[in-house]
Amino acid sequence: MFWLKKVLSQLVMPIPLTVLLLLIAALLWRSQRQLLLKFGKASLSLAIAVLLLCSQSQVSYWLTHSLESRYAPNNQLKTGSCVVMVLGSSNTEKPGLTAVQQLSATALARLSEGIRQLSLGQACTLVVSGYSGGQQPTPHASIMAKAAVELGVNPANIIKFEQPKDTIEEAYALQQLIGQQPFTLVTSATHMPRAVSIFTQLGMRPQPAPTNFIAHKGFWWRLDAEQLNASQRSIHEYVGMLWLQIKGLSAQQNTKETL
Repeated sequence: MFWLKKVLSQLVMPIPLTVLLLLIAALLWRSQRQLLLKFGKASLSLAIAVLLLCSQSQVSYWLTHSLESRYAPNNQLKTGSCVVMVLGSSNTEKPGLTAVQQLSATALARLSEGIRQLSLGQACTLVVSGYSGGQQPTPHASIMAKAAVELGVNPANIIKFEQPKDTIEEAYALQQLIGQQPFTLVTSATHMPRAVSIFTQLGMRPQPAPTNFIAHKGFWWRLDAEQLNASQRSIHEYVGMLWLQIKGLSAQQNTKETL
């Protein structure tokens, strides 16, 4: 189910969708049947429209800012013991690179904010999460933990969740650790609304600390890959929230028992 969900969600992302529509147009362009030919022309037009709109500054900003503006940066001081949960992202294992250098830009932004949140308290525990992705030997959580140590965090204050593959599994894992205790939740600003929804549906009490803000305005006539990437990340979140509303967390109950 996990991989099926990943594959199906890709079909509505701007880049895969554009490629799919172009392939359909290429296959039908020389068709002798008028209906198929019209369908091919419509696919070509739609592919161009998707690419243009998602690469355009105002459209990208509207999609992204509507997510990122829901939660402000968290600068609240923490008293007593606290837990800072940094959701996983990705990394690439390469010989000779430090753990920090192996992290993706998104993972590094999340970890940096998590460490900043630790500095706002006196007795905080850092929780990092993420599995290996099925393509590399070391779980993402282990790379994150090593990177945190490289950035000055005491190893004794780090907890690793090396099994969760997505935010829902991360939420169940943390629930088993802290129950309904309040905690600081660190993730990308675009991902924060969906993440908060997942944790609160489990009766947990996240205190959002968004990071990695990517919404920015540019010249209306300029089309670029950065805006396209922002649009794609935002659309991924909207699709995820829609799926969450339709399916809820009931489909993950079996997962909870195995974490």
